[in-house]
Amino acid sequence: MTELWNWRIDGVAPVVVYPALAEALGRVVMPLAVADPARLPAYAVVCDVWEAPGEFGTIVDCYGVPEQLSELTCVAALARLLGRDCVLRDDTLDAGRHLLVAPEGTIRPVHFEVTETDEGEVLSGRRLCSLEHPGCRGWSQCHRSRWAPDSVGPALAAA
Repeated sequence: MTELWNWRIDGVAPVVVYPALAEALGRVVMPLAVADPARLPAYAVVCDVWEAPGEFGTIVDCYGVPEQLSELTCVAALARLLGRDCVLRDDTLDAGRHLLVAPEGTIRPVHFEVTETDEGEVLSGRRLCSLEHPGCRGWSQCHRSRWAPDSVGPALAAA
């Protein structure tokens, strides 16, 4: 168990996320607040889910995810189960660039304005990563990603 995943969901109460997350991961999910390391089953995943301001304000952290699980497959399953868009950081070093995983199973790069607050990062101003936008052309970080501007792919195939 070596993985740490961090996702954001478009407006879902944390109490709804835990059972959907258990189904998406195919594992027992233990909330961080009640997880006792001495009593955790070997196949359990410890998660913390909380709400923050801004777009995609439901934040999910998964700790100790087994390496054999595919993050994109799991987040696609979660988006489908919840019927909500999810976002996760992409493979660039651009703090505002994320991957949007939709309930129907598509994945595409998007950008947000990121504001640091006392409650953490707040995302706002979502826009698609597109060659139509000057910030995504030329030598931008967007072209260093496996998710090129204007790309749309199936999340399960991407995993």
